[in-house]
Amino acid sequence: MNRICLLDGGTGRELLRIGAPFAQPEWSALALIQGPQFVSRVHQNFVASGADVITTNSYAVVPFHLGQERFEREGYSLAALSGRLAREVADRSQRPVKVAGCLPPLSGSYRADRFDAGRARPILTTLVDALEPSVDLWLAETLSAPAEAELVREVLGAESKPLWLSFTLADEGAPASAPLLRSGERAAEAVASAVRLGAAAVLFNCSRPEVMGAAITEAAQVLAGQDQVTERILIGVYANAFVPLAALTEANEALSELRVDVSPAVYLQWAKDWVERGAQIIGGCCGIGPEHIAELGKLNAS
Repeated sequence: MNRICLLDGGTGRELLRIGAPFAQPEWSALALIQGPQFVSRVHQNFVASGADVITTNSYAVVPFHLGQERFEREGYSLAALSGRLAREVADRSQRPVKVAGCLPPLSGSYRADRFDAGRARPILTTLVDALEPSVDLWLAETLSAPAEAELVREVLGAESKPLWLSFTLADEGAPASAPLLRSGERAAEAVASAVRLGAAAVLFNCSRPEVMGAAITEAAQVLAGQDQVTERILIGVYANAFVPLAALTEANEALSELRVDVSPAVYLQWAKDWVERGAQIIGGCCGIGPEHIAELGKLNAS
């Protein structure tokens, strides 16, 4: 079996766990503003747990969290800081660790209905310009619709660093089949868009573990029909540990309750199923901590 690439886990919840400045509306961006040393500690915790890829703490560096005026004044510098902090930790590692530049949803998590390409474009451009010197790859994450991925590709233009596109799935009721994006579109449409946009990987994130398997299977089926890209496009997954949220609710609108049944050992069992279905990249989202990532290391033990 090929080695599984291990991502980090949920940065925001880990910041909260270690006592970093953390409050609404800034969410995880507050640590960049008031305590960047905590952000470095989170990255270090995930590297120590075995993560091969750490993600910049730029998820909340958007007007949705900072406000438009503050974003215009400080957004570039905060995003650049998030990149430098991750880069420094990766470069200090005694083994290869890559930095993924987080390109978050630009109108609030899970809200495809609010997406406006015209308004989102300058926000995304600011993030890309600020992060570019520090990152090894781009991770556009928690995308609710293929249209969001298309804007990412447009803004990146001829940028040659690998692009990973990660979509979030509708998980209310946790259906066993027919996986849907938060927009209501099929997961297969997201995978097809990743192929069309030249992505190096297509992933699913920030949804319950229960819905991930069917999406991975669907992704593998779509890619199997694209013979020229099946070796090039990787499949990944990083689930959250949230209690399911109601439709049309932002994941970071409030401090969502975490499940008590997603222990590291349980998460590993989910991950083994995802690998069997075709996943080659596995990590964690909200509520999945360094102890979970360390447990995932067993995927590469054999």
